[in-house]
Amino acid sequence: MQQTQLGRSDVQVTKLGFGGGPLGGLFEPLDDETAAAALEAAWESGIRYFDTSPHYGIGHSERRIGDLLRGKPRDEWTLSTKVGRLLLPQDPAGRTDEPFQVPATHRRVWDFSRDGVLRSVEDSLARMGVDRIDVLYLHDAEGHFEAALHEGFPALAELRAQKVVGAIGAGMYHPGKLTRLVREADVDVVMLSGRYTLLDHSALDDLLPSCAQRGVSVIAASVFNSGLLATARPSASATFDYAPATPQTLERAQRMADICQANAVPLPAAAMAFPLLHPVVAGIVVGMRTADEVQRNHESFGTRIPAQLWEDLRAEGLLAAHAPTTPTSSP
Repeated sequence: MQQTQLGRSDVQVTKLGFGGGPLGGLFEPLDDETAAAALEAAWESGIRYFDTSPHYGIGHSERRIGDLLRGKPRDEWTLSTKVGRLLLPQDPAGRTDEPFQVPATHRRVWDFSRDGVLRSVEDSLARMGVDRIDVLYLHDAEGHFEAALHEGFPALAELRAQKVVGAIGAGMYHPGKLTRLVREADVDVVMLSGRYTLLDHSALDDLLPSCAQRGVSVIAASVFNSGLLATARPSASATFDYAPATPQTLERAQRMADICQANAVPLPAAAMAFPLLHPVVAGIVVGMRTADEVQRNHESFGTRIPAQLWEDLRAEGLLAAHAPTTPTSSP
């Protein structure tokens, strides 16, 4: 699978990455055996970029990804995790860590201070049992942006200068906040959640041009917008950004599905391919919880997309007129 360099760093990622959110038991419980099978299937498919966070299942996702990667050659994989929430032990008292279906053995405490960042990295390395982290992101900093920019990011830059990590940036859903970070800080990469997809072009006018100007790479996450684009035919119960899709959004997705079907392309394949058509997008990450999901996503990722599909979507007003639709290279 083709790899792409992140910004001006030496870090490379496969264009399809494994998103570790579901490994934390997001919305549904997940046992270790099923998680391990999904990760092994991802490795066998050629995926070499694995993304996780302490937030995902209060450490379960990190632990499970570490269990896989410790047994693989270190120079063959790229690992990213995130900072901004410290995990503090607590009595679960029979509670579940909603929306992650794991016992609430820890609580999250927001902390973008230098000490908080360093402690978070130390804790993550211990949970995963690996020697280093390749990419480190400030995570979900929308509500703590000034602290993340002025305290958290300098700590990340310090770790990069010390070669503790290879590339740094932030993972958020807010294009405006990410644009400010890109313009004001020496960022290698940003992970954008759900804001450059077939259904949402919010990042097209400001964030993506700023990344191009500054030499910053983008990893597109939530390319299915939490489920609406994940099947060939969106259902009435599908979710968009983790909430029930509105009738207008559902109708738009179904029109896209009709055009995809007419071009013999599954809707999920188009959803995975679209962000990668922009030259600043280095890769996508897709959350996966089972080996079957990995196989389906890998097959969709390998689908050949005819240029006519993008032309048809644009003709129907379903793609922004200035959204790139010419591949810069083959995935």
